[in-house]
Amino acid sequence: MSANPETRQSTLDELCVNTIRTLSMDAVQAANSGHPGAPMGLAELAYVLYTRVMRHNPSNADWANRDRFVLSAGHASMLLYSMLYLTGYPMTLDDIRHFRRVGYPTAGHPERKYSPGIESTTGPLGQGIATAVGLALGERMMAARFNEGDEEIVNHHTFTVASDGDIEEGISAEASSLAGHLKLGKLIAFYDDNKVQLASDVDVVMSEDVGKRYEAYGWHVHNLGEEHDLDVIETATREAMQIEDRPSLLIIRTHLGYGSPNKQDTTKAHGSPLGEDEVRLTKEAYGWDPDARFHVPDEALAHFRECCERGRHLEDAWNDLFSAYRERNPEKAKLFEAIQAGVMPEGFDDVPPPRFDPADKPIATRAASGKAIQWAAERAPHLVGGSADLASSNNTDIDGGGDVSPGQFGGRNIHFGVREHGMGAIVNGLCLHGFRAFGGTFLIFSDYMRGAVRLSALMKLPAIWVWTHDSIGLGEDGPTHQAIEQLAGLRAMPRLRMLRPADANETSLAWRYALRQTEAPSGFALSRQSLPILDPEAIPDDAIERGAYVLREASRGDGDPELILIGTGSEVSLCMEAADLLEADGVGTRVVSMPCMENFQDQDESYRDEVLPPSCRARVAVEAGARLGWDRWIGPDGEFLGMHTFGESGPYKEVYEHFGITAERAVDLGRRVMEATGAHATG
Repeated sequence: MSANPETRQSTLDELCVNTIRTLSMDAVQAANSGHPGAPMGLAELAYVLYTRVMRHNPSNADWANRDRFVLSAGHASMLLYSMLYLTGYPMTLDDIRHFRRVGYPTAGHPERKYSPGIESTTGPLGQGIATAVGLALGERMMAARFNEGDEEIVNHHTFTVASDGDIEEGISAEASSLAGHLKLGKLIAFYDDNKVQLASDVDVVMSEDVGKRYEAYGWHVHNLGEEHDLDVIETATREAMQIEDRPSLLIIRTHLGYGSPNKQDTTKAHGSPLGEDEVRLTKEAYGWDPDARFHVPDEALAHFRECCERGRHLEDAWNDLFSAYRERNPEKAKLFEAIQAGVMPEGFDDVPPPRFDPADKPIATRAASGKAIQWAAERAPHLVGGSADLASSNNTDIDGGGDVSPGQFGGRNIHFGVREHGMGAIVNGLCLHGFRAFGGTFLIFSDYMRGAVRLSALMKLPAIWVWTHDSIGLGEDGPTHQAIEQLAGLRAMPRLRMLRPADANETSLAWRYALRQTEAPSGFALSRQSLPILDPEAIPDDAIERGAYVLREASRGDGDPELILIGTGSEVSLCMEAADLLEADGVGTRVVSMPCMENFQDQDESYRDEVLPPSCRARVAVEAGARLGWDRWIGPDGEFLGMHTFGESGPYKEVYEHFGITAERAVDLGRRVMEATGAHATG
């Protein structure tokens, strides 16, 4: 007599769940580092999501209408890798055997683009759940733009798993608050309530009622407690998916290192391998062969791989829907496909960005940026963004773009509130969903959002960071608001391109450059104070791409200039004033504008030598910030005119004068460096 089908299914379910656990244990043990406890405790949840609930296609991880899964508790990476391998994504068992090894996609924390199926790079706690808010917002904003009546080509959920550490981090509070305010009903977060952290039990550091906290944010909250029955998890998840006017937090009491006889529910199971003996004991507790390593039962694998066929059917049905949609909405369909491919609409920059006349009155680069945004918004319908309660100061509003608000997602202007870090992660989520998204605040507050900015660079996202009030030129708000070391720190970040335009025309070109990026974020450093408009004919079309160029050639001297003044942003005009004084006194002076130091660094040596001839050792760099990073361009004999301390409060001209950042001081340093290098005037 055959076994009861329900009993057989229950046995198969248990086999599959334990396969996730044993793969995770074995991988961490083989690497001799990692976090085995959380994957073991969360195995049931992951099994339900990937095999019963989520709409996904392992054979096409980029299917546009897939559900998104973000493992905010990135230290539990083996949970994700196990699911990707078992359900048929291009992750291999060999990849899992080489967990945390160079050259394999199974990094210590999930890294986007290492393997299909990893939606977002996570690791710094709180980033994942905050990015998931951006993904969920992106889904609603895409739906508002492209769905037509019953043709819902955008209709999916975002799932995320957060640990106690994620919940403790401030960024999760910022993003979760905004998610509740915006009523993002297609966001489902699971709180892994395992009671244990790396160094202590959770109750040593946290005592608030997380569920009530999220209810206060405006979330639907369901505490599953100890109920780990797979059907209970599935039912609770599906019920949450039906709630459209609130995001959902499902609290599930898991057990760190589930089944480990000596380490379950202890800190020892959190961030260290269980140990060979404990792995054996745990497998025996599961009823497994204690000597088997990386064992995947054929029956379990076959059951997991049913996801492949199911996923193909789901995508095929969507493809039929989209084909019909394309026939009725060809232009919308074309734009949708371009967004999904991560490319700009064809011919988006055929119309050049705004040009400004030197005869016009001076204009702050933040204001010029606001004008360039209008050009960009017209050319890129999927450009969206906002600022951290500083839109009028950052000039980030898209005219006529409409506001994003609860239940109204067709707008382009997002009000993030005073939530810089949350804004950064949400912008990343929007970019992951295909939007060209930007977020603005003062440059000094880039410190508050640095973690998210770093992840945008790590993930190769073309996010745009609009940072204004970029120096002591901020003036009266004083040293707490005056950026000094921020430029140097951001320039040190791999892949991020920091753009500090000298005037309105460089700012326009910088916006065009930022929109052309496909695998690098752009950071703008823009002035509060008005700056003279430079001659647009002196600014090459590829000024930003090249990173630096000769804005003004020396009028005297034979061959190379006698002195080179190098500036960025607001200090380029100061260099031009100094050059007037030096040239009037017979010194052949070249002025170089360097709007993007990183791009100039990437140019070939011949171009760099053309702009900064090695024979001219008399160089002065002028920037109202820290010196760090400038020695490469001024050399051992050069001088730097900038900041060596924090700023002061006062009108910006007085502040510049107080710190000696003036044209006259640049002239004095120029003469000093010429004397030191043996250069002399030819007049």
